[in-house]
Amino acid sequence: MLADRVLVQIPQAEGERRSRSGILIPATAQVSKRLVWAEVVAVGPHVRNIKTSDQVLFSPEDRYEVEVQGEDYLILRERDIHAVAAERNDGSTGLYL
Repeated sequence: MLADRVLVQIPQAEGERRSRSGILIPATAQVSKRLVWAEVVAVGPHVRNIKTSDQVLFSPEDRYEVEVQGEDYLILRERDIHAVAAERNDGSTGLYL
């Protein structure tokens, strides 16, 4: 990865989902303004707050899709990521969920 780019992969289980009333919503349905969680696979050298294997929250509109060796990935800029969920606790100022 170059510069401030982050390579992520959305888990396959994030496809179909059910509404509270039990209606099945297919993975291809357009849901406006819904943020998505994904796992970080690689980060560029200028990425400061995100590490490999972190979970990140982002808007699906701010992405670039790419296929690498038959696997689908997304490329994001670090500034387009809204939240980071990580196991580590390094005494930071609350940037992590």
